[in-house]
Amino acid sequence: MNQFTIPKPVNEPIKDYAPGSPEKETLLTKLNEMSTEIIDIPLIIGGEEIRTGNTANCVMPHDHSHVLAAFHQAGEKEVQLAIDASQDAWKSWSKTSLEERANIFLKAADLLAGPWRDTINAATMLNMSKNAYQAEIDSACEMIDFFRFNPWYAQELANHQPMYSPEPTKNSVELRPLEGFVFAVSPFNFTSIGGNLPSAPALMGNVALWKPASSAVYPAYFIMQMLKEAGLPDGVINFIPGRGSLVGPTVMNSPLLAGVHFTGSTRVFQGMWKQIGENIQTYKTYPRIVGETGGKDFCVAHESVNKDALVTAMVRGAFEYQGQKCSAMSRAYIPTPIWEEIKDKYAAEVNTIKMGNPEDFSNFMNAVIDQSAFDSISEFIDYAEAADDAEIITGGRCDDAKGYFIEPTTIVTDNPKFRTMCEEIFGPVLTIYLYDPKDWEATLKLVDSTSEYALTGCVMGEDMDAVAQAKEALTHSAGNFYINDKPTGAVVGQQPFGGSRASGTNDKAGSMFNLVRWVSQRTIKENVDPPTDYRYPFLGEE
Repeated sequence: MNQFTIPKPVNEPIKDYAPGSPEKETLLTKLNEMSTEIIDIPLIIGGEEIRTGNTANCVMPHDHSHVLAAFHQAGEKEVQLAIDASQDAWKSWSKTSLEERANIFLKAADLLAGPWRDTINAATMLNMSKNAYQAEIDSACEMIDFFRFNPWYAQELANHQPMYSPEPTKNSVELRPLEGFVFAVSPFNFTSIGGNLPSAPALMGNVALWKPASSAVYPAYFIMQMLKEAGLPDGVINFIPGRGSLVGPTVMNSPLLAGVHFTGSTRVFQGMWKQIGENIQTYKTYPRIVGETGGKDFCVAHESVNKDALVTAMVRGAFEYQGQKCSAMSRAYIPTPIWEEIKDKYAAEVNTIKMGNPEDFSNFMNAVIDQSAFDSISEFIDYAEAADDAEIITGGRCDDAKGYFIEPTTIVTDNPKFRTMCEEIFGPVLTIYLYDPKDWEATLKLVDSTSEYALTGCVMGEDMDAVAQAKEALTHSAGNFYINDKPTGAVVGQQPFGGSRASGTNDKAGSMFNLVRWVSQRTIKENVDPPTDYRYPFLGEE
């Protein structure tokens, strides 16, 4: 049992980057510096930089001809090297005390809060096209929170011991790391998720192979450098960007695969789960499978809603970071009697949104991540434009000449099962269905049954009886449920994040319930006065 004490953490304050603020000035300087150089990003395996010569580019989505870096891609040989390096590191890391492991990530938090903040925020802005505020709450604050709160949660787990040790026994439980390695697969849209997926298992004594999304390798590389400075031993996290089709098979076929920590598409996650199932007899231990995948996140407004609050929730929930959040508001249900007033207020607000380069701090929206995303989102908009049962009331224009720009688009439909009400889009598209207030209960059932996903959602209204009714009816519709707030913006230590159904395993990133998946507990009973006679009292003669 660990005796050290980690003080209860608090959330990292968010800097606002207001005009004339010192944080804005230093960030602009770092943006200018990083955007004027092209770096070479190697694999990092066992602490060694490896260059395969098979490279791809990191680019600015808002200026896709601007190359930030060339990154080397792993193949079968490099993946096996990473597995071998991880197992070498496991020998000592798995025996390293929780206190020592925790102190490394607490040091990383301090580095990110200080000298690394501008670098990783700038990398996120440049390679992922996030504005300064979106980068700040992601790549700075949330990742700092992960690095500070996870050690505290780990301490809580370690301190959770058996209730009784009746004499002459001493009972305890220890948290063992998994035997093998954890495969961490991170998405393009959150730098903090990239930092958390390999580091949460590592904190618990595991070793990891980290494959970041190819479209967000740039900020991930700086995280690796920062973790090294924090004192993370070589080989604990091995950095292997590359194509999933080349990296995946070697990982999935390894008998040493002990876990998967995944955020990304539902299709990919389900494919990985299926492959693990097919290989189950070959693994040394049953792999832990933890994943957060898609969402078709909703807002259901009651007739009693504060209209200005609803409009703000719709704009922020649907269009912050171009709707490229698994939690982004993608479908809204609004009562017909208030629609005309809501429509005018909402359209007026959307029409004020500026879109462009994130280095211009007056832009609320920036570019979607890449050509594939641009094409997919554009196709949904084209579909709506051609449909007889839908109308586009804001946006609708797409332009990829310089950057992958898609206007904040709003579709109104009288078909509750219209395609864009049901399918995940992952872009700046909100679809609205208008309902009759007398159909409130039926509408709640509709919200619950329309999508395969169950990640986030919100109800908005000032009639608390109606709100309570929605909360009850939508119990299984969202793993993160919001009342009178947008369905985005979960904060570590406040709203542990994750959903169920097709949205994932709901293991709640930013909580001890995620960390417990990365340990295998051992119960120890010590008898200080063992019996010396096999006979029990009931065997005695009358």
